[in-house]
Amino acid sequence: MGFYEELGVRPVINAAGTLTRLGGNRVSEAVLNAMAEAAASNVVMDELQERAGAVIAEVTGAEAGYVVAGAAAGLTLAAAACVAGLDPAAMDQLPDTTGLKNEIVVQRGHRNAYDHALRAAGITFVEAGYLGYPGAGGTMPWQVEAAITERTAAIAWPVLDTPGTLSLPEVVEIARRHELPVIVDASASLPPRSNLRRFIAEGADLVVFSGGKAIGGPQASGILAGRADLIASAALQQLDMDVRLPTWTRRGQVERGELRGIPHQGLGRSMKVGREEIAGLITALREFVAGDDDADRQRWEGLLAGIAAPLEGIDGVCPRIVTGASQPVPQLRIELDEAVLGVTAYDVVNRLLDGEPRVAVSESRAELGEIGVNPIVLTESEAQIVQQRLVEVLGARA
Repeated sequence: MGFYEELGVRPVINAAGTLTRLGGNRVSEAVLNAMAEAAASNVVMDELQERAGAVIAEVTGAEAGYVVAGAAAGLTLAAAACVAGLDPAAMDQLPDTTGLKNEIVVQRGHRNAYDHALRAAGITFVEAGYLGYPGAGGTMPWQVEAAITERTAAIAWPVLDTPGTLSLPEVVEIARRHELPVIVDASASLPPRSNLRRFIAEGADLVVFSGGKAIGGPQASGILAGRADLIASAALQQLDMDVRLPTWTRRGQVERGELRGIPHQGLGRSMKVGREEIAGLITALREFVAGDDDADRQRWEGLLAGIAAPLEGIDGVCPRIVTGASQPVPQLRIELDEAVLGVTAYDVVNRLLDGEPRVAVSESRAELGEIGVNPIVLTESEAQIVQQRLVEVLGARA
């Protein structure tokens, strides 16, 4: 009896993508082996993070890197680093930001459901620009500049395709004039692999990537890359600080006057990363970098074509593969004529998930009468099962 079976949990064939609610991506055998090896012995975590950070820095082109407990944790630590810097008193105070620089400027078109991770550090967003582009909407450079005050700690720039918002280079230019760091939320911006270096090259000071999505690392892992001083601040607010100065691995920072003392257990203590996650993330990152975007795309398109073929003969069903520069992972969108089928898109989603084998599909456009298939997690054998289950459910009538 397997672990899931013992607990009474039914596995799911994931045709919805690297969603957190479905456990993210699958991990390779090499990643599993690295995690098992790491779990078999102890290590000084600060040293392990330092070596892992060097790999991240090399891959991203950043000054430094750090393994975090998922992209959301990376964003919280990024904000905390921008607020506290290398001041242990400020670190000890967070998330209370009274008397500290505690505002982050963000374009109104960049507000999103995930920016709570930045606010968790105690900051307040100051919005710039308008919604409603084209027309009088969008953001003008002067609006971002006008939002900057003596309380500004950073500027946030999530990777969102919102018409009318300023580009990262435009925001970086403004930030440089005011000596402010720019935080980029690139959690779901892979592929293409070139994005691993793009945002640092365009001037970002801190960039966050998810480790459990396209990279194929453990679900509770992520990457924080950027300026060495800010990465150092993030590390100091996440590491176990139950240490004494004479034996502390970072005592040189105090001796050189970079720190005035050892910080207490910081804001990121609840976001600690295990040695297993670090080993798995770095192994997955190396595998991901060694891969090829074109080869991945061809494989994914082949899987989707096989799933779509038998659906074209079902009345009320119109499958189409969506791919291109703005859609790095091709998707199969299945338009449903709900009147002909006698069921809604939401009904189809539930029937696929309630059946056997269980299949999860994308429901992000279900209110428009569409379901979707994202192939990034699927194996060839699973793609065949997805095809069979879709024919079974869509071929039936209410």
